[in-house]
Amino acid sequence: MKRIAFLLIAIAVACLVAFTAPASGHADGEAAPIFGIKIPSGYRDWKLISVAHEAGNNNDIRAVLGNDAAIKAYREQKLPFPDGTIIARLAWRYVPSEENNKVFGRAQSFVAGPPVNIQLMAKDSSKWAATGGWGFAQFDKDGKPNLPEASLKTCFPCHEPSKAGDFVFTHYAP
Repeated sequence: MKRIAFLLIAIAVACLVAFTAPASGHADGEAAPIFGIKIPSGYRDWKLISVAHEAGNNNDIRAVLGNDAAIKAYREQKLPFPDGTIIARLAWRYVPSEENNKVFGRAQSFVAGPPVNIQLMAKDSSKWAATGGWGFAQFDKDGKPNLPEASLKTCFPCHEPSKAGDFVFTHYAP
């Protein structure tokens, strides 16, 4: 009986620590060059917009998350996105799951491996008018900006083909 009571207390303490710890792990860190964007506090608790697997050189899996403004605009199919919209793309290496494959009896399962980076798009139509109202940032797995200014200058030209979607590639996957 004492073991069960101890176990219940340990679980309660673990839950308390998990739910009171900061969600972001990287907030209030360094700002990315050019656009001055920092990783927003609580971004890991944002809602899921979509997921993707990028093959080739990247070979990663990605979760695209949005703040409340982004999710509202996606759900209402409202373009352009309003100022204050932030879209986060989190990437991990795409690796086989030996544990899952043992259960399935064959190699078929892939999961998120080591983290790769975090990319952000933030909307402020007056601040970033020259780039369609969007600011761009990329951070390494530890939350440090990891793209030099020259590389960040390539973000908007890459997004220009998606002008009809307010320069956003990702479609909402409800």
